[in-house]
Amino acid sequence: MSAITTHILDTSKGKPASGVYVRLEYFSDNKKWTELGHGETDADGRLKNLLPDEREIAPGAYRLTFEVGAYFASQSLESFYEQVTVSFVIRDASEHYHVPLLLNPFGYSTYRGS
Repeated sequence: MSAITTHILDTSKGKPASGVYVRLEYFSDNKKWTELGHGETDADGRLKNLLPDEREIAPGAYRLTFEVGAYFASQSLESFYEQVTVSFVIRDASEHYHVPLLLNPFGYSTYRGS
């Protein structure tokens, strides 16, 4: 499993949000965001392979960008958000980081999971 994982729960349905495109980026020393990985959430709303298993992470700033507008549009639902971006800091690169997203068409919440 990737050192950084995520999952999305569509709280308007009480079900996982599958098929959401997610991009993981790192803020590098040259002061630019660099893509490290991307993918789509599975049927359970999870994305476990953002990084290859052998890829080590470094302390620093990261961000996950969730393409939620396309997810809601695919269901013919109006949404206030096109994207949700969650920026976070990793201080201990030996730990696993799970960043869930609780989502509905007009709001969202996130937290550090386990």
